[in-house]
Amino acid sequence: MILALLTASPTAVTRAFTSHAQKHHIAKNLVPFLTTTSTTKQQYNAHCSSRLYTSTTEPRIDTAFSSDTIQQTSTQTQTDIGTPSTSFDDGTTPFEITTPIYYVNDKPHIGHAYTSLACDVIARYMRHSGREVYFLSGTDEHGQKVEQTAKDKGYKDPLTFCNEVSASFQELLTLLNISNDEFIRTTQSNHKEAVQHLWKVLTEKNAIYLGSYEGWYSVRDECYYNESELVDGKAPTGAEVEWVKKEDSYFFKLSEYQDKLLEYYETHPDFIAPESRKNEVIAFVKGGLKDLSISRTTFDWGVPVPDDDEHVMYVWIDALTNYMSALGYPNMDKGSNYDKYWPASLHVVGKDILRFHAVYWPAFLMAAGLPLPKRIFAHGWWTKDGEKISKSLGNVIDPVDLIDTYGVDPTRFFLMSEVTFGSDGDFSDEKMIYKVNANLSNELGNLCQRIMTLVFKNCGKATPAEIGELTDEDKALLETAASLRGLTGEAISSQAIDKYVQHMVSTVWAANKYIDVQAPWVLKKTDTERMNTVLYVLMEVMRHVGILYQPLMPTSSNVILDQLGVPKDERDFEHLDKEECKILLGREVSKPKAVFPRFDVPSSD
Repeated sequence: MILALLTASPTAVTRAFTSHAQKHHIAKNLVPFLTTTSTTKQQYNAHCSSRLYTSTTEPRIDTAFSSDTIQQTSTQTQTDIGTPSTSFDDGTTPFEITTPIYYVNDKPHIGHAYTSLACDVIARYMRHSGREVYFLSGTDEHGQKVEQTAKDKGYKDPLTFCNEVSASFQELLTLLNISNDEFIRTTQSNHKEAVQHLWKVLTEKNAIYLGSYEGWYSVRDECYYNESELVDGKAPTGAEVEWVKKEDSYFFKLSEYQDKLLEYYETHPDFIAPESRKNEVIAFVKGGLKDLSISRTTFDWGVPVPDDDEHVMYVWIDALTNYMSALGYPNMDKGSNYDKYWPASLHVVGKDILRFHAVYWPAFLMAAGLPLPKRIFAHGWWTKDGEKISKSLGNVIDPVDLIDTYGVDPTRFFLMSEVTFGSDGDFSDEKMIYKVNANLSNELGNLCQRIMTLVFKNCGKATPAEIGELTDEDKALLETAASLRGLTGEAISSQAIDKYVQHMVSTVWAANKYIDVQAPWVLKKTDTERMNTVLYVLMEVMRHVGILYQPLMPTSSNVILDQLGVPKDERDFEHLDKEECKILLGREVSKPKAVFPRFDVPSSD
């Protein structure tokens, strides 16, 4: 639409924009101003004085434009908030996003960091888009494995061990600059009460019965396996299994939900993603579901079964309920957090625990008569230097070490951009250094410093005081920047985080090509007005880049926005296309500083 309007007649432009304004509820008195093909300084000043600055906000009209006639490049002001709608999300309603709660048998590793970062990028993007967000993370602290580990490590009781390990997860989230709204622990009393309430509901609905169980069980996975699932005598995950001798157990009637689950997957094709993982889940369910043992009597570190203290709950019925207990369940009253945010918009999990989230969890909710989450996304695993990560190989990647070596934002950038989100990825220091140096230090950081150094030295330590008419090349680059919100929004809405980064990297690349072709350092000697225009265009493009990079690299992006002089209250996505939020002409700027470090490539010797 924008490109078409740029070449249309004034009458056609006004007619088109008037229609657009009516559709999107834009004030009618904005139409003549925004669709004028050239605006004089007097017209702009008068408009700003009468409409945009009627409060105590300091007027920005003195330096907004100094050229008598400046071509308008934006014919559309985005006034709406939200993200692109999908089959599973309307793009406007409150948004709950969750990591799995992390098991506290050991300190956090790169997989925990990866899941947390993915959720954080999505949560921040939603918030900057104007949506209400509830971002939940936490720790899963019950079960036989935790009890065993605490005993093996000499702790006086499991809770003391859990307190220490849970704190390490919370510290990691802080180090990674994760913006979770809540951190839940399954040892909290409110969570235990919620789990027991759900158990009672399932009992009342005749979904639970008392029987006995014997079979293969993996302590590490906290999962039961059929004989047919074992691979070389081990769980499919490679974990050791042990034979559980016959013991009393409560069972959930999972077998009754096989057809119901398959029907739900069919009628909600985007419930599980990516597609390959969904197919695995469907194949598993089609293979037949057996009733699920949901209590144990051979250990006591867990939530007691209501009215039967000899049993503690199977860890997954306990753990999965956190997604609702954090919202105050069983309080489902109107106005409660549960009422506002449930069903959850998105559960992000590792592929190894997809079965529990895509089979057991929806079956529990169906049985209880509760709404199902809107979407479950399973991401892949990381290897290191092409090898599986394991303690025995000594190649475990500590995310704290990554932060200490490369910094927070470079670590965030690499992990979110290196592989297609949903696929497996391979980490090496060489890959990280090459990617961070190329995309951040060389391209983004160097571009920012080049622009701001030229502005600082050649424009009187301020943004250009006046600019000339825009060329087709200027308009094309500005249009590329203006399209970023839509492109990145579509990517984030479908959890294609790597595509979001690709769009950002591509725009920075286009800006680098533009500055090399336009060569403002040469224009300084031949055409200062053109130099000013080029620098202004670049600053405006960098404003878009800085704002839209905030979900991924919040600290570095705000350093860029500070150097550009973008006010802190104009950094949400709604400000991207507002005329009054564009780079001000004649505003003082400070001496630029490097944003990203450059790392030395390790020697091959």
